[in-house]
Order: sequence, then structure tokens, then C-alpha cells
Amino acid sequence: MSQRIEFHFKNPEDSPGFLLGQLTLLWQRKQKRVLDPLDLTHTQFALLCALAWLLRESDKVTQVDIAMQSNADRMMVSKVLRTLEEKQFITRQEHPTDTRAKTIKLTPEGERVLQKAIVSVETADLEFFNQIGTDVQTFNATMAALIKENAKKA
Repeated sequence: MSQRIEFHFKNPEDSPGFLLGQLTLLWQRKQKRVLDPLDLTHTQFALLCALAWLLRESDKVTQVDIAMQSNADRMMVSKVLRTLEEKQFITRQEHPTDTRAKTIKLTPEGERVLQKAIVSVETADLEFFNQIGTDVQTFNATMAALIKENAKKA
């Protein structure tokens, strides 16, 4: 007979980590369904969004800027940007002052695909989180606080 394993939580549904994991998996599946027809992964979409946000402030956005904006690993960002360049969604050009860096820009096709993706993802999010109703601001604030607190420890 095996040892009796003890858990702090009596049931999986009592564990916030378990619930968050399950919710994340379901949300990722929904995101994949809306992004697949646009030939985008969620990571590609997130980096395109980071680029678009940064381009509002500067026309000299670098790979490092995108990595910082999206809180992503620089090497992963580099690989994903290479893929987005192959798909002709972005261009990378020599930086005017930093010889080690390249400036990243959206192509017209990248802008078109990103705009479609934003509409699809935001619609999917509204459908997915509709159970929260008017408490969405509290939910978002709680998630943001958890991210901020735990990012310090990461």
C-alpha cells in the first residue's frame, strides 16, 4: 500500500494554482483558434502588439525594447522576430546610431494582420471572460498586482 499523500488543499478546485493552470490552458486554446487562421502564434501576436505599442512612442524600436515591453527572453524574441520577418510582417533595418541594434517596423501586411488579430483576440477575450461581468477591472487589477509582486521574486 502506498503512502498517503497530504495536500494543503482538500480538492484541486480549492487550489488557485490548479484553477489558474486550467483556465490558462482553456484560454490558450481559444486564442489559438482565433490566431491560427491569421498564421500567428500567441507569442508572435504578443510581440507584434509590443512592437505596435512601442511604435506609438518612437520610430526606432529595437529587439531589446520589444523584449523589455513584453517581459520576454531576448533570444526567444530574436527567433520570433526572424519568423515574423520571413512572413513579411516586420522589417529589420540598421539602427541609425547603434551599430549592434536593428530597428523593427511593421510592414503594411503586418499592420493588416495585426489589426485583424487584435479584433479577433479582443472579441475572444470578451467572450471568454464574460462570466466576470462588471468585475473585470477588479480581476485585471488583481492579476496586475500578482504579476508585479511575483516578478520581483522571479
